[in-house]
Amino acid sequence: MSHVITDWEINNLLMSKKPEEIKIPVPWGHLSGKWWGPKDKQPWLAIHGWQDNAGTFDTLAPLLAPHIALFCVELPGHGLASHYPKGHFYYIHWDGLIVIRQIVKYYKWKKVSIIGHSLGGSLAFLYAASYPEETDAIICLDVASPAFLDNSTIVDITGRSIDKFLKYENLTEKEVPYYPYEEMLEIMMQGHGGSLTLESGELMMKRGARWDPKTNYYLFTRDVRLLSLTAFISQDVALEYASRITCKVLNIKAIPGSKYRRDDLYHEILDKIKENAKVLKFYEIEGTHHVHMNDPKSIVPYIIDFLKMEKITSQSLSHE
Repeated sequence: MSHVITDWEINNLLMSKKPEEIKIPVPWGHLSGKWWGPKDKQPWLAIHGWQDNAGTFDTLAPLLAPHIALFCVELPGHGLASHYPKGHFYYIHWDGLIVIRQIVKYYKWKKVSIIGHSLGGSLAFLYAASYPEETDAIICLDVASPAFLDNSTIVDITGRSIDKFLKYENLTEKEVPYYPYEEMLEIMMQGHGGSLTLESGELMMKRGARWDPKTNYYLFTRDVRLLSLTAFISQDVALEYASRITCKVLNIKAIPGSKYRRDDLYHEILDKIKENAKVLKFYEIEGTHHVHMNDPKSIVPYIIDFLKMEKITSQSLSHE
C-alpha cells in the first residue's frame, strides 16, 4: 500500500524554504525577526515570551503556513534585536506595546492580528484593549493577561527591581558570564523550569546565544537587564483592559502549563473578555508552558479552525 501524504507533511513540504530574516530600524538600533510564508500578504504578528526569541515559533510556523504568513518579531533586548541604550529601563509590557505600534506604523497596517506566547500573549491582550478598532484577532498561548499582583506586592518589589537593574547595568566586561555551549544550554533549560524539551531548547539557543571568538565560549544574546522586572498591574486594572477587548479571541491554555499561573484568576479574565469580544474560543490541552513549541501539532487544529472565521486584512505591504 502506498504512503498517503498527510496535511502535516504537505505543509512541511510547502514550507521547506527558510524564513526571511527581517530588520526594522528603530531609534536605538533595530528590531529583528523571521517572516514565514507569503511575502505579499499582511502577516500575523507573532510575539515570543519573556527572555525567549523568534525561535519559539520555529516548529509552529511551518504548520500554520500556507494558511497565513507569520512575522515573528523579537522585542528589544531579546534574540538578535538591539538592546536598549544604557540608562533605559525595560518596562516589558509597555515597551512591547510601543514596539507593536511602531511595527504597525512602519508597515502602514490599518488593522493587525497577533499571536503571542506568555509575555507575547499579554502584549496581544494589551494591544487589543488599547486599540480595539484596529485589532482583528488575537491568539494567546498559555496566558490570559499580564501577570497581576496585589498593590502591596507591587510596591514591595519596586526598590529591589531598580537595584537589580543598576547592578546588571554596571557589570564590567570581565563580569559578563561566558559558558561552554552545553553548560549554557543547561542553564537556559533550568531557567525555564522543565518547560522545554531538549530539541526546543536547542532551537531557542540558535538566536539566544552567540559564540565569542576571543574566549571560544558562548554568551546570552538577551540583555541581562531584562531580569529586573517591575511595572506589574493590579487585578482591577487587568479586568478593565479585558473589558475593552472587542476582537475575535482564541485562548489555548496548557495543562499543567505555567507554574506561576493562578487558574481562578485566569478564568476571571476570560469571563470579562467574553462580555465584549466578537468571539472567544477557549481550549485546554495537555502540555507544558511551551507546548506550542514542544508539540505544535496539538494546537494547530484549534488555530486553523479559528482562522476559518477570521479574515486577515489583505493589502500591499509598504513602509516609511
